[in-house]
Amino acid sequence: MLRLIEGVHKFRQEEFGRRQELFKRLSREGQNPHTLFITCADSRVLAELITQSEPGDLFVVKNIGGMIPSFDAKGSTNSTAAAIEFAVEILKVDDIVVCGHSQCGAVAALMRGLRDESMPHLSEWLNLAAPVLSVLEKEYRHLTREEDRIRAAEEENVLFALENLQTYPGVKSRLEKGTLHLHAWFFKIATAELFVYDVAQRQFVPLTESEKKG
Repeated sequence: MLRLIEGVHKFRQEEFGRRQELFKRLSREGQNPHTLFITCADSRVLAELITQSEPGDLFVVKNIGGMIPSFDAKGSTNSTAAAIEFAVEILKVDDIVVCGHSQCGAVAALMRGLRDESMPHLSEWLNLAAPVLSVLEKEYRHLTREEDRIRAAEEENVLFALENLQTYPGVKSRLEKGTLHLHAWFFKIATAELFVYDVAQRQFVPLTESEKKG
């Protein structure tokens, strides 16, 4: 906790001064983020740091595994679904990024088959991505190394989340109008590399390669 308090003082003394006018404007005009960024709650994955974004640029949602329930998912109301509706319908973001990452503990737990009565909420949440396991068995039988299978599951988890995202009426409507764009990203922690899903190649490619094609 002491480190957090020291960080607050450092922010006030050093960082806030450089962005004082920005915070005043955001306070006066309200937020108008251009992107909804959905990623994992993993402490190593920081959307603003990775993209070097300023306050007010991103509307960030972090949850276990960066998972997205379908619009008609059973169970209690969840904050991720509410955040999607808020960002799309109220904030009118232009883009939605779903960003997975390497060494994802949630995906590893999903593959192990977490069944722990002491963590019923976590077990239920992970079960949202159960279809990823079916894809893994059907499409990736050729992968024999555990690390390769986990990486494939981590990437498929992102694509499945993107698929579920399109079940939301507000998202679907704006996609049809061309006023909203979806993006699948993957962050490799060890090297800080960012990969983007290329529909034509049907795989994640380095962001720099994607930019060249664009």
